Amino acid sequence: MKAVLFHQHGGPEVLEYADFPAPEPKLGEALIRLRAAALNRMDVMVRNGWQGLKLNLPHINGADGAGEVQGIRGAEDRGLATGEVEIGDSVVINANLGCGQCEFCAAGKDNMCLNWHLLGETVRGTYAEFVCVPIKQLYKLPKGFDFHRAAASALVYQTAWHSLVARGKIQSGETVLVVGAGGGVNTASIQIAKYLGARVVVVGSNAKKLELAESIGADILIDRSKEADWSKAVFLATNKRGVDAVVDNVGATFMMSLRALRKGGRLLTVGNSASPKFEIDNRYIFAKHLSILGSTMSTIAEFNEVMDLIVAGKLKPVMDKSFPLKDAAIAQERLWKNENFGKITLDIL
Repeated sequence: MKAVLFHQHGGPEVLEYADFPAPEPKLGEALIRLRAAALNRMDVMVRNGWQGLKLNLPHINGADGAGEVQGIRGAEDRGLATGEVEIGDSVVINANLGCGQCEFCAAGKDNMCLNWHLLGETVRGTYAEFVCVPIKQLYKLPKGFDFHRAAASALVYQTAWHSLVARGKIQSGETVLVVGAGGGVNTASIQIAKYLGARVVVVGSNAKKLELAESIGADILIDRSKEADWSKAVFLATNKRGVDAVVDNVGATFMMSLRALRKGGRLLTVGNSASPKFEIDNRYIFAKHLSILGSTMSTIAEFNEVMDLIVAGKLKPVMDKSFPLKDAAIAQERLWKNENFGKITLDIL
């Protein structure tokens, strides 16, 4: 099969478009002929590498993918997926790989699995023509549903859904601040918050991205290129009340987010696109009765729930640009430089 892989960590130059042996499904797995993959910042972080990351090289990036089932091993396991999954069915992959056996998996909290893996991070992923995944990780798509839209939805919408609904418990009538206008989780968070009946404030880096954020439901727009102290701007825009919750996946902006919260508010985070280490003033947390709620991905049940909303058109992934699989390095550079608004996908012919 054709795949984009790397033999060593480094910049985009380490990515190679090459032939690689197609995987074979193990018991309980399906072989998927991929038609589309979607990019996440995690792809670039894995490519760059970090201390302690151990990969079976060469490694293949990619958590998100959609395509057709080409083989199933263990027909008795088919019912574990959403509906009956048969050879030839169109499916989208849930990249959240729980072991299915530990205490958390047994309780339906597979995203907290003791032996947790993420497709494309610690195991080979979707920048390829074929991939094997457990059958329970598949969501059956309606015939004709666009593979690129499906791939673009999978990781970011389940992540945002778990963060806002399960962890953040966002209620209708609340005000939610989203820090950043163009990323996949942020655009999903804007839509999910609006779907839940919240008012949405977005802090963006420029007028163009804010205009696009407004087009998908943002109510209050703050341009941080003009408002250096955007926490004050948020405070004033909410009649000096502050927001009920902040979606902050930057990390280095935590202090600004804490200032923007009202008393009893909560800060929701699923990542750290700027830096994993930063200083915060603890006085803001205890004096304002604030909560910081972290999470990763979602449960299988939540994934199926949010994909039902995607398929029904109640949530619509924001699409940026699509590139041929061989141009994955160019696509990653666009993502890493924050030139995108919404999801970048790869076309796998």
